[in-house]
Amino acid sequence: METAQAFFFWVGVVEFVVLAIGMIYGLFLWGSGIAPILYRLGNGLAHRKIAIFASDDNLTSLRQLLVESKLFREKNLLLVSSIREIDDSHGASVFLMYWPDWSEHLDEIMRRKGPKCALVVYQPYDQGRIPDEQMAQLDGRRHSAVTNFRGRLLNDLVTSIMTTSYAKE
Repeated sequence: METAQAFFFWVGVVEFVVLAIGMIYGLFLWGSGIAPILYRLGNGLAHRKIAIFASDDNLTSLRQLLVESKLFREKNLLLVSSIREIDDSHGASVFLMYWPDWSEHLDEIMRRKGPKCALVVYQPYDQGRIPDEQMAQLDGRRHSAVTNFRGRLLNDLVTSIMTTSYAKE
């Protein structure tokens, strides 16, 4: 009987050691892989500025979409409704452009977009396509995305914030 108890005691010790090593290794993997991404996402959502380029009702609608999602703070949204206000986008790390309102100003927006600034272009599916020449221009720049759906727009903004927040600003 004592031999069986000793055997099960040592089996329990070995299982405990394996479990402890596995937990420590799992915490290490989580800390080196997931934790930095979560930190960048949280920091980005709390502090990064988004410049919204749209006019009138579209500007209000996009602002409302972002605020009501509870992902973005209203104080982090910079509203740009006309080319005269384009200087208001200074300090933004993400540009959100409503294509039908700002398509003729793409070159100016691209000039103001820095290399670490993301550009998300929203072209609603029911309002036609972006011309191929301008799509090629957008594709030629890093951190650029084009979307046709509002749900996808939120996803692209969150992804842009995560992928461009690798350096301190």
